[in-house]
Amino acid sequence: MEDFFKYISASEEDKDWGLYLNVAGKSKVPSGISYPSAEHPSGYHFSWTKGRTLNEYQINYITKGTGTLENARGKFAVKPGSLLIIRKGEWHRYRPTKNEGWLEHYIGFDGMFANHFLQENQILQGQSVIHCGVREDFIDTYYKIFELVRNEDPGNQHIAAGLVIKLLGCIVAWEKQKNFSGKPIEKLIQEARFYMREHIEQEVDLQKLAEDNCIGYSYFRKMFKKYTGISPHQYHLDLKIMRSKELILTTNKSMKEISYELGFQSIHYFSRIFKKKVGQNPSELRGTVTK
Repeated sequence: MEDFFKYISASEEDKDWGLYLNVAGKSKVPSGISYPSAEHPSGYHFSWTKGRTLNEYQINYITKGTGTLENARGKFAVKPGSLLIIRKGEWHRYRPTKNEGWLEHYIGFDGMFANHFLQENQILQGQSVIHCGVREDFIDTYYKIFELVRNEDPGNQHIAAGLVIKLLGCIVAWEKQKNFSGKPIEKLIQEARFYMREHIEQEVDLQKLAEDNCIGYSYFRKMFKKYTGISPHQYHLDLKIMRSKELILTTNKSMKEISYELGFQSIHYFSRIFKKKVGQNPSELRGTVTK
């Protein structure tokens, strides 16, 4: 795709959607030229001396070249495969290395979902530059957004907003997985999850599983929660509740039979945990089927 940039006028309906695009573009910046281009409107153009503050969020994906980003958090090196996270209301400046240039892909967006993802998400919170490498899934999402922005057909803002959320999800997933990929702990976590699925009705001894793989249980539990977002015990419990919902909705088994089959201590404990997880007790769920 050749270089381009486009500024988008968002309607009130677009803004009410919760996330909307303001700008998108791609630029191959040659070495030795002034950056950024003076073609951009005054709200986006900046000098290195003064920097700038935007009234939107931007994610700039650098796939070739090197450079620097500076903001209130510090000075960060930019290299091929770097994502530059620019936050609304945050002073910043960035530029490619003068004798090298770079290839950049950028989107600017705003909305309440943008605030949530980039200000409150624990993984993205405080991130300025993420070195994820040149990834085909990331660049494909940018190109799909570019096509939608170029065409401006009715509803394209909504579709593009969904792709921005997808991109943010991919970034979070990469951040969560980067410390696990190819390591023994990832293999053990996958084995533990499979084992729990195959033994939903039983109590599983994950401590023994960890020890058999020469890994301390406290470390295994910590890494399992970091990988999945919940502890091993809660993961297994959630599987039991999902299975119980299936049995309640598709069989005539009594609640006592279901609680016994899934290894709960008593029907009272099962009902209490079920309501806590699902929001209604087991008999209420079954009542929705028989009505």
